[in-house]
Amino acid sequence: MSSGRQDRSAGSGTRLTPAFRPQQVRKEPPCQAGCPNCGDIRGWIGTVAQRSRTGLSREDAFAQAWRMITDVNPFPSVLGRVCPHPCEAHCNRGELDEPLAINAMERFLGDWAIENRLPLPALEPEAGGEWIGVVGAGPSGLSFAYQMARRGYRVTVYEGREQAGGMLRFGVPDYRLPPEILDAEVQRILNLGVELHLNTQVGQDVTLAELRERHTSLYLGLGAQLGRGLGLPGEEGPSVWTGVDYLERANQGRPAETGARVLVVGGGNTAVDAARTARRTGATVTLMYRRTREEMPAIAEEVEDALEEGIELMLLATPVSVERDDDGRLRGVEACRMELGEPDASGRRRPVAMPGSEFRLAVDTLITAVSQSPALKGFEALDRDGSWLVSGDGGWVADGISAGGDLLGLGIAGNAIVQGRRAAESVHERLRGGGRLAAADAPLPTIGPDRIIFDHKPGSAAVKTPKRDGEQRVCAGMSEVAGTITESQFLQEVERCYSCGSCMGCEQCAMYCTSSCFTRLEEVGPGMYFSLALDECKECGKCIEVCPCGFLDVS
Repeated sequence: MSSGRQDRSAGSGTRLTPAFRPQQVRKEPPCQAGCPNCGDIRGWIGTVAQRSRTGLSREDAFAQAWRMITDVNPFPSVLGRVCPHPCEAHCNRGELDEPLAINAMERFLGDWAIENRLPLPALEPEAGGEWIGVVGAGPSGLSFAYQMARRGYRVTVYEGREQAGGMLRFGVPDYRLPPEILDAEVQRILNLGVELHLNTQVGQDVTLAELRERHTSLYLGLGAQLGRGLGLPGEEGPSVWTGVDYLERANQGRPAETGARVLVVGGGNTAVDAARTARRTGATVTLMYRRTREEMPAIAEEVEDALEEGIELMLLATPVSVERDDDGRLRGVEACRMELGEPDASGRRRPVAMPGSEFRLAVDTLITAVSQSPALKGFEALDRDGSWLVSGDGGWVADGISAGGDLLGLGIAGNAIVQGRRAAESVHERLRGGGRLAAADAPLPTIGPDRIIFDHKPGSAAVKTPKRDGEQRVCAGMSEVAGTITESQFLQEVERCYSCGSCMGCEQCAMYCTSSCFTRLEEVGPGMYFSLALDECKECGKCIEVCPCGFLDVS
């Protein structure tokens, strides 16, 4: 791929010729298009990278960038640790060397804000006497509560467990997400005045009808905390756990006794987390998945870490029965080999058992992590489709009740957070008749790597998050395995951003313009450095040709 733009003409691929009048056209960078939380990634990175051009101190730039993130996501430290960062897979810089380490930068800002005790930003109060109820203190419920509380509403959260955090606390191992990090970001939400009632089960301590009567509007943000078994002969009995139950015990400091040999069945993040947690007890662990590694839904980096920690990955295999002795003690698992057949409803090739391929594994503990669902006891009055609630536009499941997170289907924490935010926007609009909590721009065209002049910046590898090696990670038990990048690494990484589709203030256009069409603005900021007057424009197109970020187009 050419790194210049000699042949670029508004994306037409033809050589530049005279009569090219420029226009400033802001475009959507692919990192933002790939982010489920829809944050202004380019904006907060540019705030730090362009601080010398805008007159911000380093500390002010950090704080402003963090506030831009927390405008849509109150959990930057948490997501900086657990998010699979699909934004990075879309980064244009990947066409040059390596994508930006967006996740590591978000984590740095999140940790910096915790260390400096920055409060979450509140908005100008607009609420009256409405009282908003939230069921579930997980990422979706707390995201909703945050967006409503910062707007001035009275908000009460009801949580069935003894601590807030939901699946972030009980489903993600401490070696990936230390509880003190989660505690810090949850507490900031509570500091906005959010009331939290723990150990309060809907249907047991309070009914759904009572909550509907008590609150102006109700949001349901429950996690998928019910693990599903495999339904195998002999599965019922001791030494067989679902992945979510096993991880919950481990995170509460009362891990299950696993013995020396553990078999984990599944290919998702819960399966990998359970396998790595079991490995930290000293057990020999096998992770069995019925498809190929390429089809595993788990985060690829987490799978690689599991292998480095000594976990065996057994692919194209599935258990068919559980073997117990006369006393009911688990002795082993009968399994068979699989091959991939025709595509199923998911679009993936269906795994099919191979006749005569049965084999036996001696195991002391079996952990099944193939699926999970929310507990809907107490919500019988609401429409459902199997294990999930049925919702309309905006997540509304009944009059005055909206829902998000795992109640509507399994997803990553970033999806749960954005569902909570969007539900808050919908509730606020109903109560106040307009005004979104976070600014929503009209859809913009996405800019690709063909519009970027990669020669404008030197080639460089992305910063790498510091991490112990596999043996050290296992020996460290549940201590965090990865560190936060340093400030100097963070500042180095923001400079790698090309500000795709928005002005970075490089002044290339003004330097090459012979007609003085570009005038520097008195008040500048990321994406806003020059005004454009075309009265004297010679229409040579040079400014379009030299713009490294693809901000200038042919009018």
